[in-house]
Amino acid sequence: MKRVAVPLLLIVMLVAIAVAGYWLKRPADVHAVACVDPLAGCAFSHRGTTIKVRLLTLPTPLEPFDLSLSAPGVNRISAEFQMNGMAMGFNRYDLRTTGNAVFSARVTLPVCVSGRHDWTMYLDVDGTRYALPFRTQ
Repeated sequence: MKRVAVPLLLIVMLVAIAVAGYWLKRPADVHAVACVDPLAGCAFSHRGTTIKVRLLTLPTPLEPFDLSLSAPGVNRISAEFQMNGMAMGFNRYDLRTTGNAVFSARVTLPVCVSGRHDWTMYLDVDGTRYALPFRTQ
């Protein structure tokens, strides 16, 4: 009996780990936001309010730059930067409010050894995820 129970328990545990991993890594719904010039700023609608996002300088990998959002009625915003089809590691930034519904953070793009310039900034605004593609020099 013990010969069967131990392998069966191991199989059940491995299946449970696989199911939990799939559940935790499933992609969240992402709302695409067209942003022609993030230096000039862009606006999008979030639950009936307008969010304005702006990069204060043109980003360069490994060079800190400032990110600013005007987000009335919002409690929490975080940002992360990825390239399509390329894992860039953990680089999430929690933006802090500076008053008057303005959130900001000093952020840094991860380095890209391939020399690509196409990035996507993912914003999590009170649990809703937005994707803003942009390019660097």
